[in-house]
Amino acid sequence: MGYENLKELIDVIRKLRAPNGCQWDREQTHKTLRPNMLEEAYEAVDAIDDDDMVHLKEELGDVLLQVVLHAQIAEEEGAFNIDDVAKGIKDKLIHRHPHVFGNLKVNSTDEILQNWDKLKAEEKTHRKSAMDGISKAQSALMSAQKISKKAVKTGFEWPDEKSLYECIFSEFDEFKEACQEKNKEHMEEEFGDILFATVNLARWNKIDAEQALLKANKKFEKRFRKMEELATKPLNEYSFEEFDALWKQAKKAV
Repeated sequence: MGYENLKELIDVIRKLRAPNGCQWDREQTHKTLRPNMLEEAYEAVDAIDDDDMVHLKEELGDVLLQVVLHAQIAEEEGAFNIDDVAKGIKDKLIHRHPHVFGNLKVNSTDEILQNWDKLKAEEKTHRKSAMDGISKAQSALMSAQKISKKAVKTGFEWPDEKSLYECIFSEFDEFKEACQEKNKEHMEEEFGDILFATVNLARWNKIDAEQALLKANKKFEKRFRKMEELATKPLNEYSFEEFDALWKQAKKAV
């Protein structure tokens, strides 16, 4: 396997960025391509969720395009090239898998993950806080779960699930108080605390909060579309009681 197509893709991108190439491609920078990187990654995840291998192959190609394009821009700037990118991740994987590429013996996935964190910490000696290394570009929900996990690794954890539920309920009470004050800033702060505490409940139960909400969004959308199909008159003419009955009907159908 010579990966000729990969080599040809790198050459195609280089030609597109050349002086006699494509004007649009030549004008792109790391920052102008930022939204594309996010969009293509999310579309690949959608294909994974749909278990659509044809779509996934296409979307992984779009993600690869972003990687090669960013590497080409960096090479033109004298920063690094695509081979440096490949070497960096290759060396990292070898270093973090001594049970495969070295002599370390492990007995479980937990031991592998513990050793991964240890080796990662050795690589990131510049990080002084447990909170360092959290992406600023990811969704707030993903950030919340990452922050929670990092805090827990230092031992900052609820003693049991009951105390976590008590924390969540107390955050609801504080939000109600803020609502009574009619203080928008305080309401926003307390609602944020509700969300953060709830994310901790997901993390406690080994649930990915981001994926859970994405599934809930899709489920609601699917049921709402079914409501639209079942409706016998415009939805804005429905009373609350009629909406409730229609929702229950849609819920049974999908």
